[in-house]
Amino acid sequence: MNAASGGPSGGLDEDYRAAGFGRRIGWGERPAVLLVDPVRAYADPDSALFLRTAADALAAMERLARTARQTGLPVVFTAVRYTREPASHVPHFHRKVPGLDAFREDSPHARFTAACPPLPGDDTVYKHYPSAFFGTGLHERLTSYGVDTLVIGGFSTSGCVRASALDALQYGFQPLVVREAVADRDPAPHEANLFDLDSKYADAVGLDEACAALGGLLGGRPPRSPR
Repeated sequence: MNAASGGPSGGLDEDYRAAGFGRRIGWGERPAVLLVDPVRAYADPDSALFLRTAADALAAMERLARTARQTGLPVVFTAVRYTREPASHVPHFHRKVPGLDAFREDSPHARFTAACPPLPGDDTVYKHYPSAFFGTGLHERLTSYGVDTLVIGGFSTSGCVRASALDALQYGFQPLVVREAVADRDPAPHEANLFDLDSKYADAVGLDEACAALGGLLGGRPPRSPR
């Protein structure tokens, strides 16, 4: 790892490129924004799952959502939510991660943040596992909108964001992960997973590039997706 940036060293980057990794997937014609779990569990300092960089990522997510709404493109929020004890919903996952208790329906940490909440007209998907797609019907919903590209932000880079980006690719969408709009507990897994996603499964892009494309400033205005 590069000590100055936390990212991959030049040698590692060159090795991956030489092996054929890291080519661009690019943008399709009908993008949507997918914001994975922008909830208080990651943003509230009194939460065991609190991320120190959550506020900056939430500001970037809000900008993505606002730009997509202005262009008439779909915005989808996800949240983990358990109506009973997590151990009864997801016994093995809860055994591995007892912190899932933060996502019980009656927990304040399960709620969306004030910094980046869903607004009327946005879609909201509740899930039990890391991926936004697993058991949620999200694939069918996005297909019905004509979406071909997903612009992804959320928490956390190594967990639910990674799982959602990988499933997006496997369901035939073009996934783009926005660097400033994702966060993790530590820079090491954050940077390592961004590098791996960008190498194999998604394009890691900057916030300005993503907002310019969503706003129609790159390559012409994106078509309006049906709602």
